[in-house]
Amino acid sequence: MRMKMFCAFMWLFLTGAAWAQQPGPNQDPIGQSFFAPELVMQNQETIGLNDEQRAYLKSEIRQAQLKFTDSQWKLQDEMEKLVSLVRQPHVDEQQVLAQLEKVLTTEREVKRAQVSLLVHIKNKLTAEQQAKLEEIRSKQGSK
Repeated sequence: MRMKMFCAFMWLFLTGAAWAQQPGPNQDPIGQSFFAPELVMQNQETIGLNDEQRAYLKSEIRQAQLKFTDSQWKLQDEMEKLVSLVRQPHVDEQQVLAQLEKVLTTEREVKRAQVSLLVHIKNKLTAEQQAKLEEIRSKQGSK
């Protein structure tokens, strides 16, 4: 149990440090260029999603969720290995750095999958739907 808590802490620490270095949501030009799946699905009637778009987005989101779940398991496994290495009385720097690379590679894969999903969502929306989502998002941000 302590190992799981430590792994969770390490994972949060590593991902938190990466996020802390990134600009806030209002300052992120890349993030502001996309639409979160939740925003699209919560406003599907408002933006006028048709049946084909709805089915496509559901499929893409399901596939992404499966990939994220698999990646989460892989990341947890790699983190446990890293924790095991750093808990040794004498830490082998090369082994730790090699294991850290595996953790970072897995995190990179997750981020790549996230951006890929966001691109698929945006590309499936019409310009009018995107404009409506921009308006909805700006109203939510001003609250």
